[in-house]
Amino acid sequence: MTALWTSQDAASATGGKSQGAAWMASGVSIDSRTVAKGDLFVALAGPNHDGHDHVASALKTGAVAALVHKASTDQPLLIVGDSLEGLRKLGAASRSRTQAKIIGVTGSVGKTGTKEMLKLALCDEDATHASVGSFNNHWGVPLSLARMPAASKFGVFELGMNHAGEITPLTALVRPDIAIVTTVEAVHLEFFASTEQIAEAKAEIFTGVTEGGTAVLPRDNPYYQLLRQRAEQAGIRKFRSFGTHAEADARLLDYAVTADKTLVFAMIGGQSLSYSIGVAGRPWAINSLAVLLAAEAAGVALDRAAAALQKMAPPKGRGERRDLPWGDGQITLIDESYNASPVSVRAALGTLGSVEPPKGGRRIAVLGDMLELGEAGPGLHRGLADAVAENRIDLLFTAGPLMEGLSRAVDASHRGAHAMDSAQLAPMVADALRSGDVVMIKGSAGSRMGRIVALLSERGNHAL
Repeated sequence: MTALWTSQDAASATGGKSQGAAWMASGVSIDSRTVAKGDLFVALAGPNHDGHDHVASALKTGAVAALVHKASTDQPLLIVGDSLEGLRKLGAASRSRTQAKIIGVTGSVGKTGTKEMLKLALCDEDATHASVGSFNNHWGVPLSLARMPAASKFGVFELGMNHAGEITPLTALVRPDIAIVTTVEAVHLEFFASTEQIAEAKAEIFTGVTEGGTAVLPRDNPYYQLLRQRAEQAGIRKFRSFGTHAEADARLLDYAVTADKTLVFAMIGGQSLSYSIGVAGRPWAINSLAVLLAAEAAGVALDRAAAALQKMAPPKGRGERRDLPWGDGQITLIDESYNASPVSVRAALGTLGSVEPPKGGRRIAVLGDMLELGEAGPGLHRGLADAVAENRIDLLFTAGPLMEGLSRAVDASHRGAHAMDSAQLAPMVADALRSGDVVMIKGSAGSRMGRIVALLSERGNHAL
């Protein structure tokens, strides 16, 4: 077993007290249900669950020790004042001991996809560590850092927020050499008075950038200048920009979307590049430019980084496509159920609009409420009606009180059905589908649109 942490190193990093025999951990886990043999189990205490209740189970499953602030067993423990703070210190120590080039990614949308593309672009070059899924908050970031092998050559970390001030401690922990802001959009408006305030919150990432670091910025975004100014105020002097703007360092010249990939033609620093991404949609083309700029800043050749993107697959709930048996043929399911905002719903509708269903098939959008939009929510939902029309959506199904406004705003001929939640809507969608249909499902995580994905998958598998 390769040691990620020894009991001595972990105790030194956290200032904790070791109990029991010495140990070596090959991983770090906070979930007793998925703990692997050789893991250090960190018992986090949350508002609904306390990991200390599962220490014995984690150790029995194969954890070599547990990081705790409440000792309840005589087995190997690392006892600290607070387990979350202990995890944070473990992450900080991991960052301090590595010589890896570290890239931090934030933005209103596109963070996880950009992080995954970066991982692909870098891992062919050398040992690369990246945060799992969307582990981008106050516990996800230190956990991701604590899992990074000391010998890593590249590290990629996602930094998220829904309130001002949340990114500052995260970027101080990650200390990125390269910071990417994918975009600034009207999300989390429930917690911000304006989109400009969201831009200010995203700009917090620059405060942690190492000396001589690089900022990679969205040139097309209306808050580009604000982001650049905040980066300069943080001491950053190296800038790279991406988008369709004539002055962008990485400029998208053309793209084409097929059923399962995006073909890109771009100009990057005077070099023309043609490459493909294994996911369909214009946002992937735009964010791939940020990926290539960051990879180049990290020392990777552009052509090598671009070639790796053909292996990209959509993260779960973010554009994943499946063909399901249906009737005497099949339907195509586009799963965008992970989350939603006005800009990401428009992008998803654009991707659906680019699909040509087989003869007799229809483009069907199934949308759930976009949450955390505050007083602007009703208007932002109704405002999607133009995107429904422009992208030739044949039928629109909606769930939730906010999406009811959109249902009423579209032409009656395109209304499928509306329900107050996804559980009620799911059978309505399933009963309306027919062979050849292409159905895209999207909504905020709290709208639980994954229920509809699950029901369609179940029916398709049953038919098979």
